[in-house]
Amino acid sequence: MAAATSRPLEYLESLPGTTFFKLYQQPSTALAIFRRMLPDLAKCFVMALLYLKDPLPTADLEIWVKSESKKERDNALSILGRLHILSTTLTGKNVRAYMVTNPFASSLRQALMGSEQSQSFGVFSQAPDNHAVSIPYLDEYARRQWECVLGYMVGTSALSGSRDITLSKGVKQLLQAGHLVEIRGNRVDITKDGFGFVLQDVNTQVWHILILYVESAHAIGMDSVEVLSFLFLLSSLELGECYEKSGLNSIQLRTLTDLADFGIVYQESPEATRFYPTRLATTLTSDSSALSAPASGSLTGPVGPSGNSASSGFIVIETNYRLYAYTSSPLQISLISLFTNLKYRFPNLVTGKVTRQSVRRAIEMGITADQIISYLLTHAHPQLRKHNASTSAGVPPSILPPTVTDQIRLWQLERDRLRATAGFLFKDFATLVEYQAPCQYAEDIGVLVWKSDRKRMFFVSRHEEVAKFLRGRK
Repeated sequence: MAAATSRPLEYLESLPGTTFFKLYQQPSTALAIFRRMLPDLAKCFVMALLYLKDPLPTADLEIWVKSESKKERDNALSILGRLHILSTTLTGKNVRAYMVTNPFASSLRQALMGSEQSQSFGVFSQAPDNHAVSIPYLDEYARRQWECVLGYMVGTSALSGSRDITLSKGVKQLLQAGHLVEIRGNRVDITKDGFGFVLQDVNTQVWHILILYVESAHAIGMDSVEVLSFLFLLSSLELGECYEKSGLNSIQLRTLTDLADFGIVYQESPEATRFYPTRLATTLTSDSSALSAPASGSLTGPVGPSGNSASSGFIVIETNYRLYAYTSSPLQISLISLFTNLKYRFPNLVTGKVTRQSVRRAIEMGITADQIISYLLTHAHPQLRKHNASTSAGVPPSILPPTVTDQIRLWQLERDRLRATAGFLFKDFATLVEYQAPCQYAEDIGVLVWKSDRKRMFFVSRHEEVAKFLRGRK
């Protein structure tokens, strides 16, 4: 779930401190961020400090962690600082100390103890529902709506013979505003970003869409902070339960209607008095997957060692690069054709070959070698997993043939010999000792990209924490 976590975390880190103050007013938001955005060590720090009356001196907190885990400690403290959950203050004896900031501390205590009265976790519908829906129905609804979105991006021509695709104007505008598709006349063309999007896992896709929605909220007359807070509320609801809409304000009601187009929530009609969260919503802040794989036709079932549904695999690829896909889904076939030269198509089988030309074509569209390999790995047929696991004696099992994965990466290297990384360069240190301390700190918190001890310079992806460290040393 790393990929799914990084997208919302990066977005939250870019928000100003005043926005966090508004977000943390809701216990559901505080609990969702605590559950989803924080590493385990950061959660331990928060729980240890949450009920303390006085700030804890930094020296006391640092001795909680072994010296060999200093890197994990600094990374956890860095994330807590960037999310405005933990702050440093000076005690009466002029000693630096840590404390959990308010209102995060107050809201999290309310969420954990169940003492809040603000209906932050929704209101269950008490009236009998003559049209009650089951969890399998919600799963099918979510799958159908989400495949509509992906099918629209791939192109209606790729979905010939399937049911009609009916998406609202708002959904189409959001996909266009996010540069996932381009509209040329009456034709929809997927962009480079869109190609990468359709090959991601579903949780990452959902977060990508939701963040685009939050970013566009101001343009359509809504408060982005309130929309983001409502999304965290939805992630805290229970699958299969019915909730009242009477306590929602106008912004939340509008958001609810828009999210129904994506299959994130279900309501019988926009005028209905109740709604149901689907698995796409309830898994936003959990370690479970909403759908077994990108554009998959089945919802999450028994999870295997790879973290995906064991029944979702349908692709077999051989060492001679021949690919066999046991599927009749036009959407899945369209995705496979992005990086494969298809040869034959049967009622429940398509065959093709992964070639240098097909991979280079995919790379030119914006798909990376790692995305292709990840897609093949996610959809690997159970027999392929079983065969490769049993034939690897004394070495870690490899589901895909190593010759195939290595060659796909080599084909990308033929084209991409240089890689640009945005960041910040620190240089002109007077002594080696002055250079080593911030460089080591940048490596400990996970922002170091490159360093040169001889030139006394290093390159980082984020500069705020390193600059703060330098100011503290001065």
